[in-house]
Amino acid sequence: MTRAVSTVCLLAVMAVVGCVVSVSDFAGKSCEIAEDCPEPYVCVAARAGAGRTCEALAMPEVTDGGRDDGPIPTYCAEIQPILAANCISSCHGADTSGSNRIDFRLDYYEPDAGQPKGAKNMAPRIKQRALDFQDMPPPGNPEPSAAERVLLGRWATGGAPFCDDGGVSLDGGTDGGP
Repeated sequence: MTRAVSTVCLLAVMAVVGCVVSVSDFAGKSCEIAEDCPEPYVCVAARAGAGRTCEALAMPEVTDGGRDDGPIPTYCAEIQPILAANCISSCHGADTSGSNRIDFRLDYYEPDAGQPKGAKNMAPRIKQRALDFQDMPPPGNPEPSAAERVLLGRWATGGAPFCDDGGVSLDGGTDGGP
């Protein structure tokens, strides 16, 4: 009996310590891009007059972006229009003046030789920023609806498929045929 009580007490102490551990070590640190903040922090404009700072806003595991709600959306049919309406015009397309990020573009799926990463490469990050943290696009820009954010998450979680080609292979034949 003493051993059981000791185990319960030890577990209770561990739970309390786990809840008391502060996440404020990095909270409030100035940042410009997400990479300036370690996980689980995100670079956002959350403190009035402080510019962009690292904040612990949410944990990705809490979202419902990985649910199985039917077919996985495809880039061509569902995702590209969302990205075009909310991400591409002056930030993550040919014009990067709104973000100054030239290491990726969302106006194409996969890069040709010499181009930066495309939407497929950025799918996990799109899910994280648009669904999990909901800090993209930045305030003042057109934003996807809650349903569109969930679609982005399902697309990324589902492997970021390109298009539903109806069984036609890229060489013009049909799958499984000569």
